[in-house]
Amino acid sequence: MKKQPRIAVIGGRPAPVHGSKDLGIDTVVVHTEGQFDPAEVEPHCSQVITGDITDADELLRLLRPLHQENPFDFILTTTELSAVPVAEVNKALGLPGTSADVCHIIRDKFLTREALDAAGISPVRHRRISTVEEAVRFLDDIGDRIVLKPGMGAASLHINVVTTADEVARAVKEIGDFGFGGVLAEEYLEGPVVSVEAFSHHGRHVVLGVCEYQVNEHFVEWECSVSSDQAAPILGELRELTAAVLDAVGLKDGPSHSEFVLTENGPRLLETHNRLSGSGIPEMVNRATGWDPARLFMTVPLGIDQLPEEAPEPVRGAAIRFLDAKPGRIVAVTGVEDLPVPVRWVPQGVTPTHMVPCLKDLSDVDSAVVISKHIGDETGGMDSLLACDKGYVFATAPTRAEAVRRCAELADGITFQTEVIAERS
Repeated sequence: MKKQPRIAVIGGRPAPVHGSKDLGIDTVVVHTEGQFDPAEVEPHCSQVITGDITDADELLRLLRPLHQENPFDFILTTTELSAVPVAEVNKALGLPGTSADVCHIIRDKFLTREALDAAGISPVRHRRISTVEEAVRFLDDIGDRIVLKPGMGAASLHINVVTTADEVARAVKEIGDFGFGGVLAEEYLEGPVVSVEAFSHHGRHVVLGVCEYQVNEHFVEWECSVSSDQAAPILGELRELTAAVLDAVGLKDGPSHSEFVLTENGPRLLETHNRLSGSGIPEMVNRATGWDPARLFMTVPLGIDQLPEEAPEPVRGAAIRFLDAKPGRIVAVTGVEDLPVPVRWVPQGVTPTHMVPCLKDLSDVDSAVVISKHIGDETGGMDSLLACDKGYVFATAPTRAEAVRRCAELADGITFQTEVIAERS
């Protein structure tokens, strides 16, 4: 009798295991206590284990006995902080997977830049910074303005555009206190931002979708839509560049999420990741093209699904937009009862474990609203992706532009009324 396919999935917000039982996959999930919704995970898995998913020794302690009892075909992750530990576990157990060295190159944005320089692609002036004086010299070399950010940052946290020595000093201290990979200085890239959602198998890279962003002053992508009209004139070049980037960093298998700025000199990589995108983008790609990156994450390594021979063309448009509110305490949420689409409320007192609760539950509708905040909740400004916590709207339509318009119409119909919170003594 043929052995049932068996995988372990480490982390993920949300964990990309939806439908695994229906696909005949025996799936074990290892996650951090309190960082996943059991209702989203447990129906699709044979076992859920909690532990430190950033510690290779801990993962090996949890997974080795299970592997000895019933071997895993693959141990997979789409969590950045778990990439290197999972690579080390795979090596220890003799399982295939992306190496720790490649994961480290991708996670460390300075090493990514060095790999691209060595390959002669996507030139961006950059420097690893140890002192304020080094950063000021880099600003003087570049002129005008530069970007200072954590070398291993995520979620749009602590990204600073600086133009003066005083701003440099403040940013270097802020990033140093944050502590994720030191300080990386880069030239400022002018132009619209897009992301390329790709999947690789044995070194063959296929672009599944290109997402267009709306970004605020904190570099938070508050709207994501597929497939990008801004990228359409250079789509062929962007697909080729994405493959070249993935080759340069050594990624051969699995999902990737690569962000580019479309400058007047051509597309330039912001950063790449060997994981699924967040912000509900995999679902938007699925809605636009019929290809679900989260499903492929499980099925392509196992040979259940094959990657398309060429990049799929979008057949529809899809968009997701995160709701915003003035900082303060919420005193009313109005307009919801008049919306012509399904509305889901996250139960009061429940804090979602990721940005897009309920999204998979709404896969059978074209448009919907999810609201995560209630009267009495406190809310802050949208200064990082972590602050996209008030809810979201999404829409599917014949075109991307129409999906964006429908999202705007839904979002504009919802108002979070807030009051200023008195300073605590």
